[in-house]
Amino acid sequence: MLAATQQLAAAQQPQSSVAPTPPMGWNSWDAYGLTITEPQFRANVEVLRDKLLPFGWNYAVIDEGWFFANPEDRSTPDKLRYAIDQFGRYVPVPGRFPSAVVPGSFAPLNTMAGEFQKYSADVESTSFAALGAWVHAQGLKFGIHIVRGIPRVSAERNWRIEGSSFHAQDAADQTDACPWDPTNWGIRDNAAGQAWYDSLLRQYASWGVDLLKVDCIADHPYKLDEIEMIHRAIQKTGRPIVLSLSPGPTALAHAADVARLANMWRIADDEWDVWSATPGKTFPQGVKDQFARLAAWAPYAKPGNWPDADMLPIGELRPEPGWGNARASHLTPDEQRTELTLWSITRSPLILGANLTLLDAPTLALLTNRDLIAINQTATKSFQLLRHEDFIVWQADLPDHRIALAFFNASDAPMNLKSTFGELSPAFGDRAWNVRDVWAGKDLGTQRGVATEIPPHASLLLILRP
Repeated sequence: MLAATQQLAAAQQPQSSVAPTPPMGWNSWDAYGLTITEPQFRANVEVLRDKLLPFGWNYAVIDEGWFFANPEDRSTPDKLRYAIDQFGRYVPVPGRFPSAVVPGSFAPLNTMAGEFQKYSADVESTSFAALGAWVHAQGLKFGIHIVRGIPRVSAERNWRIEGSSFHAQDAADQTDACPWDPTNWGIRDNAAGQAWYDSLLRQYASWGVDLLKVDCIADHPYKLDEIEMIHRAIQKTGRPIVLSLSPGPTALAHAADVARLANMWRIADDEWDVWSATPGKTFPQGVKDQFARLAAWAPYAKPGNWPDADMLPIGELRPEPGWGNARASHLTPDEQRTELTLWSITRSPLILGANLTLLDAPTLALLTNRDLIAINQTATKSFQLLRHEDFIVWQADLPDHRIALAFFNASDAPMNLKSTFGELSPAFGDRAWNVRDVWAGKDLGTQRGVATEIPPHASLLLILRP
């Protein structure tokens, strides 16, 4: 009866009660790619707790590949080995996540020995429950990444779906494969498919998962039926799990559906440490590419629903970044401030990709600017106020009748800015405002406008108070 009551309460829970403000935190992909281990994860979480949690950064997310025994062989899928449970669900590899070993569990077992098997898997009784509990004990929230669908090895061996009488082949759509992922088949939109996702979410809820990032579902291809099944499965758990959809660009035509079913969704392909995408290519995306997309999606941002411009690739992207060689971010200091300014004033989720154990003082200062974070977390409305070629102005309405104004120079040359606030918008009137420069951390006194030079790719962020 208690479980039924929790499920009913969850089903009636509005989206806005989950992720009422844009989620903030850290994700392992930009620094570790597929290779993150438990010691590395714990080391980053400790920095997150000590240096960033006091400023609101509270999610710690393990990205793709935590079930690979040999992630270095991702480019040759026939060599990959997976850790999987007796119900065909991926579980953490004990060699990479020692705390995942459940006391008294059975030993690894290669099932169906002697038969030809296209997909290799070790059956394990491992769990992220201990690691999730440890993250919670640090005052943080725990997240994981999955690719939509069901493991191909599960379909090959036709394991029973936990909590049901169905088997993997009842749920698997073997005509539907993610174009870039060799591990899973898609899921049929039937009772067996729902049972599969119900089983997954019961497992993740038991691990203490607070954020679930689901890939290959928001675009290329867009899979509404699977999003709906995952949403229903989350509701049944009674646990408030943030649902994050990837990759982008999610189409504006799907805005109503993703707002109804998810809490954050990618609006662009993968964002990396470049200023702009190579002409004719969509990967990787750069900072400049997000201005138009964020402007188009701004009307859809509200409590529980956050268009996501992707992770922040600043700081040290090493030892095994998800794209490119190990490096310090290629974004200049001005470009990093511009990225943080744009993500914050547009109310995008703030998910850091850096190796937190290598944070330097300048990067830490960028991430702990309280005025910047307050804009992202407390703005009640934000919109592009004007754009003239590469001169862009955004406005965000803040509590207590305050207003945030961000001025961007997206061009490759310096730009002289001289304007009264009333010239930007009649709503400001012909009056003086108390002005604070967010990045300088200074109150500038009473002003009627702004006059300054903005360097290339740089920005100016002000808070105006009546």
